[in-house]
Amino acid sequence: MAFTCATGKRPAGKHRRPSRFERTTARAAGVAALTATGVIGTLAAPALAAEPAVEQTGLIPVVAVENSIADQIDAQAAAQEQAAKEAAARKKAAEEAARKKAAAKAKKEREAKERAAREAERKRLLSYVAPISGSYVSTGYKAGGAVWSSGSHTGVDFHAASGTSVHSVASGTVVEAGWGGSYGNQVVIKMNDGTYTQYGHMSSIAVSVGQTVTPGQQIGLSGATGNVTGPHLHFEARTTQEYGSDIDPVAYLRSHGVNI
Repeated sequence: MAFTCATGKRPAGKHRRPSRFERTTARAAGVAALTATGVIGTLAAPALAAEPAVEQTGLIPVVAVENSIADQIDAQAAAQEQAAKEAAARKKAAEEAARKKAAAKAKKEREAKERAAREAERKRLLSYVAPISGSYVSTGYKAGGAVWSSGSHTGVDFHAASGTSVHSVASGTVVEAGWGGSYGNQVVIKMNDGTYTQYGHMSSIAVSVGQTVTPGQQIGLSGATGNVTGPHLHFEARTTQEYGSDIDPVAYLRSHGVNI
């Protein structure tokens, strides 16, 4: 049987020897893998003596590029993290500034309301009102007649049905509250300006001696107690607590802004 020689042809199939390019590429990949795992640092120098230099495989430029890209990515991540922290800090500072501004505004408004309330209360405590709301003077000051022991009227009478609310005309302290002879049930108040006011013929008394009162505060109810011919309120203004120190009550009230 005759045989044919095939030495002039390159081996084919699974027995073909790898080309130089393929060997070099595979070697470079292997070195890269060993470098990544740290194994290459433990290899003995003679084992690699027959291999091409690492510089010849192109591994160093590839690793350098990869390290450069990794550094850039790390730098970008760090920059983004820093920017996020700065943005969060600015947001927090803005929110804190807004909170402080709102708190300062609320405090300013609250203090303004408190000042206005104090001023309104101060004015109210310094104000004067009529002793009977919506009434009128039925008998004037110094009116003559036998019904008055002094020969004339020492105050004024305000028209009022029995049980009508009687008010303190201003702020003061009660110095008398009870029976007053011909005045019937009476209340005498020392006003804060040093003058005195008297309220007579009341059916009931709602305050006691030593009690402080304010303008418009109810001190009792009108009636017809004492020396009277019918229900009304006898009102006097005095310079002292004693009888006989009376002054014109209408002029007194008008001087304090009360329209009578």
